[in-house]
Amino acid sequence: MMTTLRRRFLALWSDETGDVPGWVLITLMTAGLVIIIWGLAGPALSGVFQQAINRVSGF
Repeated sequence: MMTTLRRRFLALWSDETGDVPGWVLITLMTAGLVIIIWGLAGPALSGVFQQAINRVSGF
């Protein structure tokens, strides 16, 4: 009995297939969030950057 349990545990432990659909979903959701945040904050960050460059160039 102990040998059977040990074999099952080792088979599960050494399984390297992973959760591919889960990782694909996480990757796509992260990419989507980056696109949304970039779209919303991009113009504001661009304005802040231009203002900083103008102040430094003014010296």
